[in-house]
Amino acid sequence: MSKTASEVLKDLKKKVYSPTYLLHGDEPYYTEKISDYIEDHALASGDRSFNQFIFFGKDLTIPALLSHAKRFPMMAERQLILVKEAQGLQGIEQKEMQVALENYAKKPLSSTILVLVFKTAADERKTWVKAFDKAGVMMPSKKLYDSKIPDWILEYCHENGLKISRKAIEMLCENVGNDLKRLASEIDKIMLNLRVDEEINAQVVEKFVGISKEYNYFEFQKALINKDVLKANQIVNFFAANPKDNPLAPIVILLYSFFSKVLLTHVTQDKSERNLAIVLGVNPFFTKDYGLAARNYNLLKVFQIISDIKKLDLKSKGVEAGSLTDGEALREMTFRTLH
Repeated sequence: MSKTASEVLKDLKKKVYSPTYLLHGDEPYYTEKISDYIEDHALASGDRSFNQFIFFGKDLTIPALLSHAKRFPMMAERQLILVKEAQGLQGIEQKEMQVALENYAKKPLSSTILVLVFKTAADERKTWVKAFDKAGVMMPSKKLYDSKIPDWILEYCHENGLKISRKAIEMLCENVGNDLKRLASEIDKIMLNLRVDEEINAQVVEKFVGISKEYNYFEFQKALINKDVLKANQIVNFFAANPKDNPLAPIVILLYSFFSKVLLTHVTQDKSERNLAIVLGVNPFFTKDYGLAARNYNLLKVFQIISDIKKLDLKSKGVEAGSLTDGEALREMTFRTLH
């Protein structure tokens, strides 16, 4: 039965185990979270020596896997067979091997917990995958859209009894990205250093995530949104003086993504927060920034800015760069944006 990570984890915490698990998808955070929990809790520590087997798919044939799965536990209630990177199982693309997996999934040994962990999405049209879904637990784990990341951060903080400000969420999104494992790690690091009842705010993120307080991509974008000429130039000068720590490529990506959405904001008739969030594919948290930028930069100006960003991208790759350094090219584009 297909379940979400929270549903699977809820059952596991109640010690309700299925004889088979198929954890798959391109978001490793959830598959690893569930497989780690099973590895740590399915068997008592004294039963693990003879009854817990952890494999990597590339090191294992399907006949060998099924041989392990069909054996009975030694002096224990059950055994655990956990296969990491199971998409690499030897022979998994062969029809006869898939039939063997399907047959086992239909009649699994009740004293075995068989966990297959894929780093990619399994083909849910295949009959052996359907058999795992029908007889056991299948958990798809898909990458979250960027627009869903703020809600994920908020939920993760609430689950851990933490309060977090809007700006702190924005800073984590901009500076950490959509890597859920890293986001969880950064929030955990912050949590260890918080005082009781202290909120995660911008200052806390700056301190513990290692973001420069004044000179970072997030603040640069903010300065452009607000047409803060002094702040924008201070940040550009800092970037130019520290090129290794502030490469041009991520700045170009950030600016192009942002001003492309400002362009969409201009041409969207219904500029309500809800509709803009849908059209732009962002969390409603961020729609105010796009609205403000659209008010500060008219449509013609936004076209010019996007054109300048494309030229900046080419210059960063050495195309028609002349003698300009990356810092000088960024400084030139910033001037044209703000004037």
